[in-house]
Amino acid sequence: MADVDTTRGRLDAAYRLTSWERLRAGVDVLVVGGGVTGCGIALDAALRGLSVGLVEQRDLAAGTSSRSTKLVHGGLRYLEQFNVGLVREALRERALLLDRLAPHLVSPVPLLYPLAHRVWERPYVGAGLALYDTLGGLTPSVPRHSHFTKAAALRAFPALQADKVAGALRFHDAQVDDARHTLELARTAAAEGAAIVTAARVDGFARDGDSVVGAFVQDRATGDVHEVRARVVVNATGVWAGRTEALAGVAHPIRMRPSKGVHLVVARDRIDAQLGLITKTATSVLFVLPWGRSWIIGTTDTEWHHGLDHPSATHADVAYLLEQANSVLTSSLTEADVIGVYAGLRPLVDTEGLPASEISREHTVRRPLPGLVTIAGGKYTTYRVMAEDAVDACAPDLSPDDPASLPPSRSAEVPLIGACEPEELLAELAGSPGTENLSEADLSRLAHRYGRLLPELLLHADDEPELAREIPGGAGTLAVEVVHAASHEGALHVDDVLTRRTRLYLEAGDRGLQAAPHVARLMGEVLGWDEAAEAAEVDRYRRRVEAELAAQSAPDDDAAATIREQVADPRVARA
Repeated sequence: MADVDTTRGRLDAAYRLTSWERLRAGVDVLVVGGGVTGCGIALDAALRGLSVGLVEQRDLAAGTSSRSTKLVHGGLRYLEQFNVGLVREALRERALLLDRLAPHLVSPVPLLYPLAHRVWERPYVGAGLALYDTLGGLTPSVPRHSHFTKAAALRAFPALQADKVAGALRFHDAQVDDARHTLELARTAAAEGAAIVTAARVDGFARDGDSVVGAFVQDRATGDVHEVRARVVVNATGVWAGRTEALAGVAHPIRMRPSKGVHLVVARDRIDAQLGLITKTATSVLFVLPWGRSWIIGTTDTEWHHGLDHPSATHADVAYLLEQANSVLTSSLTEADVIGVYAGLRPLVDTEGLPASEISREHTVRRPLPGLVTIAGGKYTTYRVMAEDAVDACAPDLSPDDPASLPPSRSAEVPLIGACEPEELLAELAGSPGTENLSEADLSRLAHRYGRLLPELLLHADDEPELAREIPGGAGTLAVEVVHAASHEGALHVDDVLTRRTRLYLEAGDRGLQAAPHVARLMGEVLGWDEAAEAAEVDRYRRRVEAELAAQSAPDDDAAATIREQVADPRVARA
């Protein structure tokens, strides 16, 4: 423990100041957007030896990248659409994440696919899963599918309605803590030399004739506007991609068609099962997935026509998901069972005439202006391929005389900064300072969340043993995790910790309201907040939760958006 390097990839106040200095000096590649794709691009470019900056107007993974179904998967339904290439690519990326890039954050999850028809459905679904296994490679990273009788299916998933099941198939995909994975991508990029700044909003683009040569970026912490010169700017803003192109002066910006996906969280004891469940609905797919202390139930797939910053679930969304779950489960779930709700927007590239559920999940890379590359669409699972393609598309601007001279991507070879097998790490750390203050269960959980970065937390716990305690209302979250989020992970506001660095918002039952004052105090000790600043943070978080709960009682998107948008993230709100 004495030789632990706690500075590598550390996103603290000193790193933020240094990053601004490097941005003002100019970079090869400026990435706009701190979601999984943007962070993946920053890492890919840094690994090629390029100087890289990334700016994000809110927080890392603040948008879609913290609001997914938490699956790393090939997408069974894409096989039905005969998109074998997309499935093969996604399964290859799943294997990379499981085996090399992030085995501490990505783990296999068994899923049950129930059969409703006795004759034709088993061979049909079985053939699809056999192809799914085959596309996963000769030595797949997860077990191959298997067939269950009706009795075996009900033993594995007792909460299934017996009269709805004629049998089942079990297969495996993988699960990820999306927000933490995106954060660790950013920390890995920082460790490789990237300058990453959050609360940094692009207000305009610098032009030299037809070419984009940088951006004007406002530091939302100070209000100062900085010109950041770049040989190429990469627009990785997801659902905002069209608006970002318009801001850059693109005559015909890419057309995005955001699709809202809503998920519910219910306590683990409300569904009696040993594995997850996936089944088709009339308009989408129903997932019932184990998630820590809870279950995630999703998802919807409906067009969204309102503000992009704060998509909200409605009462109709919640009722729909409960109805779909109760149509196959014996749990008789009600709104009282819902302890968490989240809504995200899929960054679909508009394809006229197709419903949102049928629009391709393949990504699009384009260069609408010299010096500007846009990446849009795609799936969380294929973020690394998207990042590689986006950096490849920068070649004409980075090496105009010889685009082929751009070094190839190395991102498939370089594990994330915390990558490890958690059990092996725990064996290495046995008896290390700080471990004596934590239970075996806490150490195991932390090893799966932080991997080789766990010693950073142990140093905190060794210096201040009281940080090893759970915070009040913390749903298992320890005080040391909050301190570490502020000292090492770039958390600037209470909601950064409650909704992304930890799972508190989703699993506490009260959306983190009891924990918020304790989180503000712990963060304030790191970030230098006075009592007034702490109180303001807690008040803003309380108002956010109240607005989201009120929106979730609204009958439709129009009413929900009006309510939710009354409480905006201060990093987004314009004067």
